[in-house]
Amino acid sequence: MSEKGYEVRWEDKSCALESGSTFLDVKKAFGWKNDVLMVGEGDEARELRAKVTGNCSVVPLTFDDERARWALRHTAAHILAQAVKRLRPEAKLAIGPAIEDGFYYDFDVPTPFTPEDLEKIEAEMKKIVSENLPVVREEIDRETAVKLFRDMDEPYKQELLEELPEGEPISIYRQGEFVDLCAGPHVASTGMVKAFKLLSVAGAYWHGDERLPMLQRIYGTAFVKQEDLQAHLDRLEEIKKRDHRRLAKELDLFSIQEEGGPGLVYWHPKGGLIRELIEDFWREEHRRRGYDIVYSPHIAKLELWKTSGHWNWYKDNMYAPMAIEEVEYQLKPMNCPFHILMFKNATRSYRDLPMRMGELGTVYRFERSGVLHGALRVRGFTQDDAHLFCTPEQLEDEIVGVLDLTEYMMRVFGYSEYYCMLSVRDPEDKSKYAGDDATWELAENALAAALNRKNLEYKIDPGEAKFYGPAIDIKIKDALGRLWQGPTIQVDFNLPERFDISYIGEDGAKHRPVMIHRTVLGSMERFVAGLVEHYAGAFPLWLSPTQVAVIPVSEKQAEYASKVAGALREKGFRVDCDLGAEKMGYKIRQAQLQKVPYMLIVGAREVENGTVSVRHRSLGDLGSFALEEFMDKAAEEAHTKALEPLVRRPE
Repeated sequence: MSEKGYEVRWEDKSCALESGSTFLDVKKAFGWKNDVLMVGEGDEARELRAKVTGNCSVVPLTFDDERARWALRHTAAHILAQAVKRLRPEAKLAIGPAIEDGFYYDFDVPTPFTPEDLEKIEAEMKKIVSENLPVVREEIDRETAVKLFRDMDEPYKQELLEELPEGEPISIYRQGEFVDLCAGPHVASTGMVKAFKLLSVAGAYWHGDERLPMLQRIYGTAFVKQEDLQAHLDRLEEIKKRDHRRLAKELDLFSIQEEGGPGLVYWHPKGGLIRELIEDFWREEHRRRGYDIVYSPHIAKLELWKTSGHWNWYKDNMYAPMAIEEVEYQLKPMNCPFHILMFKNATRSYRDLPMRMGELGTVYRFERSGVLHGALRVRGFTQDDAHLFCTPEQLEDEIVGVLDLTEYMMRVFGYSEYYCMLSVRDPEDKSKYAGDDATWELAENALAAALNRKNLEYKIDPGEAKFYGPAIDIKIKDALGRLWQGPTIQVDFNLPERFDISYIGEDGAKHRPVMIHRTVLGSMERFVAGLVEHYAGAFPLWLSPTQVAVIPVSEKQAEYASKVAGALREKGFRVDCDLGAEKMGYKIRQAQLQKVPYMLIVGAREVENGTVSVRHRSLGDLGSFALEEFMDKAAEEAHTKALEPLVRRPE
């Protein structure tokens, strides 16, 4: 190659390019298709309009690559902003990033956007896409940038400029008449955004601070293929149908009463029953595995939270202290200090370890109103908490025991797919972590060894450990393929030190125990809300508030229906016997709407034969059964916590 040119390699091919060529020229030289959105060079993703700066090896990046996907959606956000500025020149631009599954842009506008506005904006976006405007990056100096956005009368962009550190490169992107302060990356032109949809509009405070102006946030999503967009929209529709807020209201499970305060869940009888069943199962399983169930107060002296460190590093998420007899008390945001006090209440020997304390403890955390979301993000919740105290030699076995319990619990509730992250120290900056190298290595090695013993795949996440110790974080996948934050196992060196807890070892000397924090279900509020969406409200038999609905064909079968219902109740089933005057079809529809697993229809033939006609909410008519036969199969289904019905149509 000459000094003015470069050699670019892809697989077994190569091309020679003149100096000043871009990756668009690379794309053309190799004959890549239009679905190539960016170029991978080593570990870096390059924009197609970026210049080739030397000999290199490259790979094409399509929408399947996360970096290219985010670049496309980032460009869609700019197209949205350009369309809004064309239709509402008075709109002030804030920020517009790509996000998981889509993008958004925040605007300051005199009047809120309406659904009709979204239709007009989307139509204008289509025009901008059809114009196929080049998306061009420019780097400018701070003085030029300040003047540019001052002349454009964009106060939020000016504020963002002020927040940029001195010496940091400042880049803008232009597409047609539109210009935005942006770090990128973007795709090469607006025409590459083939399929998109604006989804909703919501209020959003500038910088997420409720003391600052309320902006209008428009959400959207973008793909390269229309069929992929449609599949995503269909999935969003299914998510809407499963929304726990809607289903909780329809099924009368729980509510949030603004009159009583936001972020506080009221459990109605049916939801309370589901929670009770889960909690009873939780307690039974924990006791079986050697846990002691404890209960702790809802408040404690503020000094306790200062000792634990919560007041120093967590007080923004704690409620204000309350003065009682001139002593300040605090609603608890965590259960751990209480369990430590119980451990500290007596002299402990190595023979007492491990100690496993489990509690369904209600805690209170201040969450800003803007982040509250049904029962998934609340201010008061009951956590399935546990703290294990053990010797260093016992640590790995205890972690394996927690993973065993986690796998079992997830399997019972129908979560079969999950992903593990091992959060460890930042190897480049150990100064921000409590404890010495030997202690950290012990904990990190124990967590990794436990995962390996369980044959669980995991990724190491450097720098994500808490300051007090490393952790295993598990995300679970639901029926719609969404990931939820699930079980967490954390090793803690900090609190045992702060509270000066110890045990007497075999050598007769005092030793510091290792402390494990862990949750399996998380909070009951969040877990039940997640189950509502996972099951689409159709709980398995063992968790269904009403397990069987007995429905007579007419009032002539009322006596037999009552007898059937009585027999079911004696066997422990939760039964609704509908003897109302409504027609049978209406009663079946009502039971279906309430997602009752089994309906037993009894008419003249069933009375004569002493049988029941069984109908399942999803399988439909299952045929005629002797009552005892049905009860035996249904009892087995409930007892084994089966996720699928065991009562089936006879062969």
